[in-house]
Amino acid sequence: MTNPPARAAAGRFDTVVIDCPDPHVLAEFYAGLLGQEIADDGNDSWQSLRGDGSGVSLAFQRATNYVAPHWPDGPPQQLHLDLTVDDFVTAHERAVALGATALSPTTAPEPDKTSGFRVYADPAGHPFCLCR
Repeated sequence: MTNPPARAAAGRFDTVVIDCPDPHVLAEFYAGLLGQEIADDGNDSWQSLRGDGSGVSLAFQRATNYVAPHWPDGPPQQLHLDLTVDDFVTAHERAVALGATALSPTTAPEPDKTSGFRVYADPAGHPFCLCR
């Protein structure tokens, strides 16, 4: 069996940018949730987090006509973040204290027993999951 030809990269994965109505609010939320610092350059329409060593950054961009996504079916959900956690109850409590809303399940802090994850909305309405 021969190896497939190597694919030539046109670029490198660098930053995930999330549109939102207020980049400062969302940067504060994710900085608190991920234990990272905000790399504030004074730009009112853009905020980013200092990297965690993974090589990928998370940034937030002001969208003037922002419409919050609706989980699980409604438009315009386009992506969501999966965050792996070691202590689910502690991560749940932290996310809620920072302004997250539990979407599924809506009551117990533990994830769904079969799937191992729980869905939340960040302060701008973007869905994200805390996962085992």
